[in-house]
Formats: sequence, C-alpha cells, structure tokens
Amino acid sequence: MIDYFQQITFSHPGYLYLLLIIPLMIVWYYFREKRQHPALQLPDMRMFENAGKSPRVILRHLLFVLRIVAVSLLIVALARPQTSSKGQNITVEGIDIVLSIDVSGSMLARDLTPDRLEASKNVAEEFIKGRANDRIGLVIFSGETFTQVPLTTDHAILLNMLKEIKSGMIEDGTAIGDGLATAAGRLKDSEAISKVVILLTDGVSNAGSVDPMTAAEIARVFGIRVYTIGVGTYGTAPYPVQTPFGMQIRDMKVEIDEPLLEQIAQKTDGRYFRATSNQKLEDIYKEIDQLERSKIDVTEFSRKYEEYLTLAVLAFILLFLEVVLRFTWFRTIT
Repeated sequence: MIDYFQQITFSHPGYLYLLLIIPLMIVWYYFREKRQHPALQLPDMRMFENAGKSPRVILRHLLFVLRIVAVSLLIVALARPQTSSKGQNITVEGIDIVLSIDVSGSMLARDLTPDRLEASKNVAEEFIKGRANDRIGLVIFSGETFTQVPLTTDHAILLNMLKEIKSGMIEDGTAIGDGLATAAGRLKDSEAISKVVILLTDGVSNAGSVDPMTAAEIARVFGIRVYTIGVGTYGTAPYPVQTPFGMQIRDMKVEIDEPLLEQIAQKTDGRYFRATSNQKLEDIYKEIDQLERSKIDVTEFSRKYEEYLTLAVLAFILLFLEVVLRFTWFRTIT
C-alpha cells in the first residue's frame, strides 16, 4: 500500500491548494452548530431524563462528513492523480574472444607455479567462468597451430578441452604468427561488436609460415583487438631438462620478444602485459576482463494511468447520498 502511494503523481498539483477550504468548512460548521438554539424552551427537563437519543440526532453530523469527503475527493480529482508502471528492456551484446595459448616446451618452466602452462590454464579457466555472455574459442600453438575449440557459448565443453591442453601435443617451436592468424581467422566472420584475441606466449617467434606482424595486420583489418601476454620472469627460470641421469631442473635464460608483442598490441589497439608471477598473471586477466565488458543497453519505459475518474465517481456518489438522506431520513420541518 505504501509503495502504491509513493507511485502517485499529479498532473495539476496546484489544485491541491483548494484542500485548504476543508478546515475552513469545518470551522464554519462548528460555529454554525454552536449558534443554533432550540425553538422551544422548557423550565423543567426532568420529564425527558429517561428518553433516549434518536439515531437521527446521533448521526446528524453524517451529512456534513459526507460533504467534506466528497469535496476533498473532487479537489484531488481536479489535480488529476496518476500512477505509473516502470520497467526495463535489457539487451546484452556479447564479445567474441579467442584465447591463443603457447604450448611449446618452454611453457614447462617453473618460474610460475606449478609451471607456466598450468598457471595459464588455471587463470584462463577463471576468466572463462566470468564471461557467461560471450562466445569464446581456444587456439593452441607451438611449432604449428591448432584450433582446440571454435567459438562457442558452451563453456562446459570449452573448460573440459582447456584442461586437456599439454605441452607436446603438436610440433615444438614458437609460431606466434600462425597462432595469431588462426585466432583471427576464427573471428573474421564474427558479427560481434567487439572481437578480441588474447595471445599468450613465453618465447621468440622461430617457426610457422605467417609473419607475426602480417598476422597483426590481418587482425587489424578485421577489427580484432589483440592483447598480448609475455609469460616468464626476468633473467633466468628453472626448466625441467631431460639428461642421461633423468629429469633435472636447470636455470635457463628467459627470452621473450617483448618489442614484437608490444607492436602487435599497438597495431591492433590492444595492450601488452608481462606476467612474471601467478598473481601478476591473474591481475592481467582481471584487467582484460574489465577492459572488455559486455555492452548492456538499458531502455527504461513507463506507462501512466489516470486515477481521477474513480475519485470523481465516488465523490458524486457521496454527494448523491447526502442529498437523498437530507430529504428523507434527516428531513426537517421548517
């Protein structure tokens, strides 16, 4: 009920000032009743002590109450009270995203925990879970490239396929150009408002048939924004190395072609990030997540309903009832 009255507005609120005549009418009625004197005066009223009051005497003020309520309702009706219903039309425009992940042997380096590849998979998994409205695809590359999952909204399948990724699935090497070109090929026919590639690598391009900058130009032509991530600490990192004495961990030099990754990002209006730890990698994905939020169009609408007619009808009913009672039950002989 409170919410209902909060929704009421008035088309002509100035008429509400007329309600000030209501207290004036009450004052006038009070003094009029006070001035009235009985026409017949008796010296002794004991003969009426046991006489009960007539219902008409008890209810004689009802006529004035009916008139006051009727006038109040008419004034409020003149102000044209209105109620409204509101709502929203929400349109969510999803973003098409392809994750292009390096699975070369160097991704087994353990400067991230447990290694670069597993850390990248874990962070990508959380990223996917937070993009319910987007189509996401998965491309892996090393010496060659492979589409693990085309663009899909079935994130359950996508997450399962992401878990299956491991180093050694395809020929070793670092074909950054092929990885980017394949991802761009998955997005070129997309009609999404925003098309994004997140390219993650830890090395220098040394394989493939497509030059990385040529792939970047292809992405730019198709309106694809590329975020590049270089994974690895500065200096050296512990790598598992197979030796005649079994698997051993040795520190090896970290080589990431940061100038190339920066150029790719710059050409496609994206950004380059360097992930030197698990936390830094998580922060990078969170930042990309904020940069590429789904577009939400909210259209508010409202519909007004006139309420004055009900009040006016009720007021006339009360006035009619007053007139009928005044000339019937409350009729006086003058």
